[in-house]
Amino acid sequence: MSAFLPVLAARLSAAAGVAFGTPYAEVDPELRAATKPEFGHFQTSLALKLAKSLGLPPRVVATQLAAAVDLEELCSVSIAGPGFVNLTMHSAVLASAVNSLPGPLEKRGELVVVDYSQPNVAKQMHVGHLRSTVIGDALCNVLSYVGYEVVRQNHVGDWGTQFGMMVEQVLFEGLQVESLDIEGLQQLYQRGRKHFDSEPGFADQSRARVVLLQSGDAETLAIWEQMVEVSLVEFDRLYAVLGSPLKRSDVVGESAYNDQLPGIVEDLAAAGLLTESEGAQCAFLPGFVGRDGSPLPVIVRKSDGGFGYSATDLAAVRYRVAELHADRIIYVVDHRQGLHFQQIFALARSAGWLPEDVPAEHVAFGTVLGPDGKPFKTRDGGTVRLAALLSDAVAKAAALLAERDLAEVERAAIAKAVGIGAVKYADLSSDRINDYVFDLDRMVAMSGNTGPYLQYAHARLTRLLSKADEAPGPVTVLTGPAEQRLALLLTGFRDVVVQVAETLQPHKLCTYLYEVASALSSFYETCPVLTSTGETRASRLGLCAATRQVLQDGLGLLGIKAPDSM
Repeated sequence: MSAFLPVLAARLSAAAGVAFGTPYAEVDPELRAATKPEFGHFQTSLALKLAKSLGLPPRVVATQLAAAVDLEELCSVSIAGPGFVNLTMHSAVLASAVNSLPGPLEKRGELVVVDYSQPNVAKQMHVGHLRSTVIGDALCNVLSYVGYEVVRQNHVGDWGTQFGMMVEQVLFEGLQVESLDIEGLQQLYQRGRKHFDSEPGFADQSRARVVLLQSGDAETLAIWEQMVEVSLVEFDRLYAVLGSPLKRSDVVGESAYNDQLPGIVEDLAAAGLLTESEGAQCAFLPGFVGRDGSPLPVIVRKSDGGFGYSATDLAAVRYRVAELHADRIIYVVDHRQGLHFQQIFALARSAGWLPEDVPAEHVAFGTVLGPDGKPFKTRDGGTVRLAALLSDAVAKAAALLAERDLAEVERAAIAKAVGIGAVKYADLSSDRINDYVFDLDRMVAMSGNTGPYLQYAHARLTRLLSKADEAPGPVTVLTGPAEQRLALLLTGFRDVVVQVAETLQPHKLCTYLYEVASALSSFYETCPVLTSTGETRASRLGLCAATRQVLQDGLGLLGIKAPDSM
């Protein structure tokens, strides 16, 4: 993609209107990158498309189109084959564009709330949290780049009936919660669940403990708060390993909305949006039906008087619009929650809490699969813990770097950057809605569309520039097809980032960066840098410096470090 593409396409459409009549100005020229250097940089089959309706030979149409188009200051125009119009950018135009690559967009005066990661208190983070965290971080970076004020919200699962059971088990065992780690809490949950299922008396005590928790009993709250703290310490540790900027102040868990839930029900009832169904307070929204055609309810208050997570999500929407003044809300959550969010957004709009001019978007993602093509599990069928997965990735990267001439401290830092970067890039590089197979060997490969390949391209450029013994000059010489293609690609960086911000599809940035790295490889093969001389050498160093900056910035937006050596 190139920043020139929309400009060229608009002028071709305008030329069609001038040459053949106003209606033809609306025809998309479908301008594409040329397939071979001899066809220039861009090519359109617009003349072939118009020939039939105009009743003219395609080459005649192409000739008239070329005569009418106003592109002299940007490129040369030629006609090839049966009527293709080829555009070749002027080298000076390309050079000027590379020398003035634009940076982040100005602040747009809009606030976007991004809800992502969402781990559960007292449970280990797992591979599913990897996807939400990595995608969420990348989207936050991109949205900030295009001028949004970004508010990160980590909707931690820290409230619910299971905590009554766990608090009761703590008291039963006489435990000091602060002495436990996250694994200890998970084992506590398992013991509590077994106790709950096997002893009716303990189950009754656990239910009573839930009431105490919800009513603010001091002893119960103190134990619950200790569980939350132990969990947050572990989440902070894993976010640091991942290189995620998520911090404590971004945590707004389910418990934060607890006091608002009765008001949510009251307001919905007052608006006539709730119906009692089997003792529960439900909203039946038009258009939401099951496979059998029966209405699908949003259960806001359960028959036992408790609140479901729908009530919490509604409270969160209202808070984000009314208190945070969100202009856009994004939820990075597993695709299986698609129907739930459709219903929540529809009900929030019906209640007047989500105005029509505030888009709410569910950024759905697929499942991480194992080598067998099934959801990724441990050998004994358990959930793959994120901590173990990241540790394995760093170890795999360290093994690949074992023969490199690096100091131990440097090797460890690079192994972490490469291992974590490989996992992140593999997650981001395919369309997020698709499932993907977790294959560490493929992820850490130094070739192909992988994170390490892009990181190595950056490191190689850093090494080349350090060997040059002169500062890169401005780009002035672009004579070879390979350096022209690389320059063209570099001009498209900001447009790609803007496209990702609009579509919320980070794989498009990955694809672009891989194209840049591949074009860089072709450039190395045909355009000597250090052995060239004079203006050519200075110009190619400038092109290398611009490429290094684009790779560094692009990887940074994806949340991936770009080491200076590998």
